[in-house]
Amino acid sequence: MILRTPEQRFAALPDFPYSPHYLTLPHAEGELRMAYIDEGPRDAPVVLMLHGEPSWSFAYRHVIAAVAAAGYRAVAPDHIGFGRSDKLPHRSDYSYAAFVAWMTAFVDQLDLKNIVLVCQDWGGPIGLSTLAARHERFSGVVAANTLLPNCELPPAGIADWPGEIVTAWVGMTAEADDLPVADIVDSVSVKTLAAEVKAAYDAPFPDASYKAAVLEFPSLIPTRENMAGCAENRQVWQLLETWDKPFVTAFSDSDPSTAPWAEVFRKRIPGADNDLHTTLRGAGHFVQEELGAELAEIVLKLRAIC
Repeated sequence: MILRTPEQRFAALPDFPYSPHYLTLPHAEGELRMAYIDEGPRDAPVVLMLHGEPSWSFAYRHVIAAVAAAGYRAVAPDHIGFGRSDKLPHRSDYSYAAFVAWMTAFVDQLDLKNIVLVCQDWGGPIGLSTLAARHERFSGVVAANTLLPNCELPPAGIADWPGEIVTAWVGMTAEADDLPVADIVDSVSVKTLAAEVKAAYDAPFPDASYKAAVLEFPSLIPTRENMAGCAENRQVWQLLETWDKPFVTAFSDSDPSTAPWAEVFRKRIPGADNDLHTTLRGAGHFVQEELGAELAEIVLKLRAIC
C-alpha cells in the first residue's frame, strides 16, 4: 500500500508559493511519486537543498526564494515518506540504503549537474552519500547542522558518539507510535514558530499512519559499528577525504546535537580549507527555518565560486 497526502492539506502555505513537480521511482508495490520544488532557469547552475527529520522542502522556502532570485536553479525534493512525496505505511519499508538510492535516482532522472549541495540533518548523510556515488555531478557543499556518523574516535569522528541527545531521541522514537511533528520542530528552535508555520510542518501527515518514515528515521542513524550505514559512511568519508572542491560549514549556535561535526568536516575534507565557514547566531536545529536569509547568503557566496 502506498499513501499519498491529499493536496488540499497544502493549501495556503505561508511564504511557499511554489508549485510541486513530481517524478516516479520504482518500488515493489508500484511506482513511488517523489515531489520536489524546481525554481529558476532550468539551464542555470543548481542548488540542491535536502531536508531532514521530520521536516520537508517547506523548511527551505526562504533559501529557495533567494537562490532563484539570484538566477540559479533551486531544487528542493521531499524524501519519500515526507512532504508531498508518497509514503509507505510500515517502518520496515524504510532503510538508510533506500533513502540514498531514491536520492541518487532523483539526481540521475533530473540529470542534475554542477550541483551545490545544501544539507541539514538527515540531508547530510543522504546527500553526501549521493555525492560519493555521483561525485562528478557536484561542485560544492554547504553543510548546515548535519552529520555523517561513522562510529570512529576523534579526530575521524566525535567523542562519546552517539551521546545523550541522540540516544534519547532514538530511544523515544523507537517506542513511539506517533509524533507531534510541528511541536518537535518548534521545540528545537530558538524562536517560537507561528501557528501557520507549525501547521505547514504538520500538513504532510493527516494522521499517524502517514508517519512511518518520521518514526523510523532516527533508528536508522548508525550508532554502532555493526549497524547498516556505518561501513557505508566510512566509505563516503574516504571519498570526502579526497574532495578538493569547496565545502563550507554553516552550523547554528544553538544545536548541541550536531555542533561537534562541524570541526570533523573542516579537518577531514580538503575542500573545507577556506574562509567561508560561519556560525549562524540565533537559531536552533532547523537553521534554514530560523535564519533562511542568512543561510542563503552563504549558499550564494559558495555558488558564485563553484
